[in-house]
Amino acid sequence: MTTARADAWPPLPPPVGPVDEGAVEAAAAELSARCPGRLGERVPLAPLTTFRLGGPARLLLHAERTEDLVALAEVLAATRLPLLVLGRGSNLLVADAGWPGVVVRLGERMRAIAVDGDEVEAGGAAPMPSLAARTAAASLGGLAFAVAIPGSVGGGVRMNAGAHGSELADRLVWAEVVDLAAGAAAEPTRRKPDELGLSYRRSALPPTAVVTAARFACEPAPEERVREEIAEARRWRRDNQPVNQPNCGSVFANPLPLAAGHVVERLGMKGQRSGGARVSEIHANFIVAADGARSADVLELIRRAMRRARDELGIELRTEVQLVGDFTQPEASGGSTGPEAAGNLAGPEAAG
Repeated sequence: MTTARADAWPPLPPPVGPVDEGAVEAAAAELSARCPGRLGERVPLAPLTTFRLGGPARLLLHAERTEDLVALAEVLAATRLPLLVLGRGSNLLVADAGWPGVVVRLGERMRAIAVDGDEVEAGGAAPMPSLAARTAAASLGGLAFAVAIPGSVGGGVRMNAGAHGSELADRLVWAEVVDLAAGAAAEPTRRKPDELGLSYRRSALPPTAVVTAARFACEPAPEERVREEIAEARRWRRDNQPVNQPNCGSVFANPLPLAAGHVVERLGMKGQRSGGARVSEIHANFIVAADGARSADVLELIRRAMRRARDELGIELRTEVQLVGDFTQPEASGGSTGPEAAGNLAGPEAAG
């Protein structure tokens, strides 16, 4: 095999676009009118991700209510702009060129968490650690593991996030979903776990689906015990993961029954660098970013690990991190306007 062919695998995510600027302008005008004060243009996405990397969103909508999502669904039906649903950005690598279409992010009004007997209902924008803390305060057990998941409830449901041997599918009663592909017919629908196609770190939800709320079943437990479980999960993260360095969480899904970190470590890749990115010395399934790092640096390390695992160990690694944008384009530049101007490689999905 020649070097050129080796470098061609794994394939890059398909490019996004091309995007018609007239369609962008039409979408911006309509969304600005229907969602006043909640739309930004050329908004940097790096500050909205845990990696702190990537270029800007051409349009970014902060959806504070279901009506905002319906408006967006109608605009998307008319303009056919590419869509990215963004949670807390903990499972995401945005291309240096950014996202050329619309990014939607649930706003503060969709972060509420309420206890109802032995069940807990949370908005899609609620942070997973906050969900764990709320159950502890209510003396409810079963969701302490959520403190180790840095994403949002919506992103967690989409990815069936888990930690310490548990996953959200174990506790999920229903999820409220708005499919933005439905156009004017978009509306919240409640779906049970068996309607979501949940599996290991995956669901069958399309990229156009937004999880706006979810309900989880717990069981009574002493508050002190639940808080100790949370504290132990935090201690484990501090001791075993690079929590104080920009990263996206686990880069690869575990190729069961193996652990992805052990695979990358067997390749001797701990500490390996590409530009400003390097494989963590603490945990080999994490890539950390230093000042000056680019998304292209991270992608180079990801593809290097995937090639070497296949060629040297016969193991097919699959990315858990979602790669979004056009990785063949150069780094984007420019300012921003609007609120908060701040197997194969996985392609565009909603990110936790």
